Amino acid sequence: MTRTSYNTEKSRLEKEMAKLQKKIQTLQAKERKPKVAEIVRAMREYDISPEEIAAAFNRKTAGRAPSAPRKAAATTKRVIAPKYRHPETQATWTGRGKAPRWITDAEAAGTSRDAFLIAAESA
Repeated sequence: MTRTSYNTEKSRLEKEMAKLQKKIQTLQAKERKPKVAEIVRAMREYDISPEEIAAAFNRKTAGRAPSAPRKAAATTKRVIAPKYRHPETQATWTGRGKAPRWITDAEAAGTSRDAFLIAAESA
């Protein structure tokens, strides 16, 4: 049994790939023809000019490549000012989400959450 070299195998696969790409292009051309005919028929039926199509196409794709996927709107995170501060460690908490352990431990010991309010310190 003979072994095929790397270059021989690569060359064979590239030729096969070229044949498959040609088949794909032929198939796409066959699929496109009826679609184009359908579009032209609809344009004639509704009296739509190619200029109207071009204008509508350019409006929808302005600012991006026609095949580029749309990006989700960028979300910006707002910085939330802390609402509570631990008097000894100066650790802060905004009051959102799960309460930190120093708040829950203090509440379990009977201290009110209001004792840690930052506004109460400055008042």
